[in-house]
Amino acid sequence: MKFKADENLPFEVASLLREAGFDAHTVWDETLSGAQDEMLADLARTEARVFLTLDLDFANIRAYPPSRHAGIIVLRPPTQDKLTVLNLIRRVIPILQDRRPAGELWIVQSDRIRFRH
Repeated sequence: MKFKADENLPFEVASLLREAGFDAHTVWDETLSGAQDEMLADLARTEARVFLTLDLDFANIRAYPPSRHAGIIVLRPPTQDKLTVLNLIRRVIPILQDRRPAGELWIVQSDRIRFRH
């Protein structure tokens, strides 16, 4: 499975995904920081990459219909410090071993994950 991590995530997110055997790029790696949300969504879709972000705008299914994407995962930590965000990713990785987010929007919180088709 392939991922693209938004610029609002720590670069270690991609490292954790790679360590788990996934192909992960970051917006920073691709010098796309500051790019419009629509451009990032289109690029992730074109590359068939699951898009990971803290940006709640990507949870808008009218603007970003899940069925048109390889998957969108929006992280909703109680705080956005690095440790908390990385712990959410560590929580998601085992689930990604068994379930693909293709065509889905996942809202990941510390106590639950909501899946939307």
